[in-house]
Amino acid sequence: MNDLALLLTPEGRALLDEVRDTAPADELAVATRLRRDHPAALVSAALGQARLRQRAAAKFGAADAGRMFFTPNGVEQSTRASVAAYRAERLAGLGVTSVADLCCGIGGDAIAFARAGIRVLAVDRDPLTAATARANAEALGLGELIEVREADVTQVETGGYDAVFVDPARRGGRGRVFDPEAYSPPLSWAVEAARTAPRAALKVAPGIPHEAVPADAEAEWVSDGGDVKEAVLWFGTEPGAVRATLLPGPRTLRGKGLPDPGVRPVGRYLYEPDGAVIRAHLVAEAAEQLDGGLIDPTIAYVTADELRPTPYASAYEITDHLPFNIKKLKALLREREVGTLTVKKRGSAVEPEELRRKVKPQGPNAATVFLTRVAGAPAMLVGRPV
Repeated sequence: MNDLALLLTPEGRALLDEVRDTAPADELAVATRLRRDHPAALVSAALGQARLRQRAAAKFGAADAGRMFFTPNGVEQSTRASVAAYRAERLAGLGVTSVADLCCGIGGDAIAFARAGIRVLAVDRDPLTAATARANAEALGLGELIEVREADVTQVETGGYDAVFVDPARRGGRGRVFDPEAYSPPLSWAVEAARTAPRAALKVAPGIPHEAVPADAEAEWVSDGGDVKEAVLWFGTEPGAVRATLLPGPRTLRGKGLPDPGVRPVGRYLYEPDGAVIRAHLVAEAAEQLDGGLIDPTIAYVTADELRPTPYASAYEITDHLPFNIKKLKALLREREVGTLTVKKRGSAVEPEELRRKVKPQGPNAATVFLTRVAGAPAMLVGRPV
């Protein structure tokens, strides 16, 4: 709290501007110089905040990150701006004009809601976190739309809001928490809070078991740039629906309740579904669009003889299908003069770095090898992206 208060003073803000682009290797020299004219505590706080802002640029963009205030946990746990913006626009599209943002953290989602024209009550019980969220709302000119309240979210009345958004803490003293009932607050409480509002969205870990999704919720898995970021349980939308949404876009694949695709021999093309598609159990829906089948009943790789563009999977042209044999692979790569080797694995215990060490790729060409199973047998598929 003291650090944040120091940084919000005119002297603190000026110092933040001065140390904005300080490289880690230069911090000691910069600190020594600045301490001649500024209190040591302020210099330390400014350099620490500059370091956090540099880290946060990947999530928030350099322009916003350069004006916002962060805590170490806030940088780590806050929602990526592109994902928060997508969710905010979806809520706005549902007619939501006000939202109670419970467990608001440093305010990343509240900022997105406000920029979508939604009035926000942002609540967090941690004093420093709430103060940081308030500072961020002011720093980005959104103070009139965002009210920040330091309180226990379980004690907050949300009846006057069109929607509730809950982002429970999923980290404990020992790291990530995987049991939804070990979230803070527990998922069961968040679900009951959601059911009291006309609309609601609960942010949960993408690994949430499908059987833990309430029957009256819609489940959406979201990826950004190919990386799965989160799952969201929506209330007041389409109960029982399942979707995978890919950003940028957005592009959304909706579940149809299809049975698992059949297994077929490896064809000319191999498709690697986006992680959100896999997490949402929508590989069958992607395979239907591709007129494809699985290479193995337990592996989420789709094969087809025809190339069909799709946003929901990455396509590779397969040139070689080998039983698992490192010596044969090494000979093949040497013959093809492959020096740049991308290794992907699914259903194999072999680590990519271990394989690279053994095959020692050399040459001007590039290839991708898939360590996987085909019809139950360990296999290696060699190809290239298309």
